[in-house]
Amino acid sequence: MSLYREQGVVLRTHRLGEADRIVSLLTEGRGKVRAVAKGIRKTKSKFGARLEPMTHVALQLYEGRGDLDTITQVETVEIFRPAREDLDRVRKVGALLEVVDQVAQEGEPNVALYRMLLGALRSLASADSPLLVAGFYWKLLSQEGFHPVLDACASCGSEGPLVAFELGEGGTLCIACRRGTAVGVSEEALGLVREVLGGGLAKALQEPPSQVTAEVEDLAVRAIEAHLERRLRSVRVWSGPGSQ
Repeated sequence: MSLYREQGVVLRTHRLGEADRIVSLLTEGRGKVRAVAKGIRKTKSKFGARLEPMTHVALQLYEGRGDLDTITQVETVEIFRPAREDLDRVRKVGALLEVVDQVAQEGEPNVALYRMLLGALRSLASADSPLLVAGFYWKLLSQEGFHPVLDACASCGSEGPLVAFELGEGGTLCIACRRGTAVGVSEEALGLVREVLGGGLAKALQEPPSQVTAEVEDLAVRAIEAHLERRLRSVRVWSGPGSQ
């Protein structure tokens, strides 16, 4: 077995036996890593609470023979405390971590995804935004190669009016091409999505909660679920003005 060091963000944990936990992390250099933290559930554990989801850590690990490595040392880098102390932000963190856990691949470095996640957690710790999770999802879809068509009908190329969105069709749809599974979308919501994907994410994150931001959130969740081909366990739509 070889010893290595990494930095990563804890995505989730689950119990192993009476005292251990399996920890899933998104690391900077190795993509997703699954590792055993031995004795972590004991009162005198040397790891303490340093391996809780959301924590940014520096680790030393032994490379295992199977699919599980072993954590031997952990140092906390960031804990994003404000995001831990607000229920709404805690739910949003859960929505980020769940999707990253699904997208990241074991043993396949994805530095862009790692930096995106750290940036999102730092932003959420700094200030809450109704579009932070939605913005993350749209940027992630684009990074994964699913950059939606937003300025014309993805089916026929018509400039509009654009009235619906369907990821499987490639993006927005006109009235004539709208199908039963497509979700209706307003021009205002499309404008915000264009801003997010067009380099204006920082500006979009300053938008106050509204009917339009709730629509963009819902659309982003539907799109990421279509990409993952599964429903998210975390909260799909966050409370706010205009939410249903």
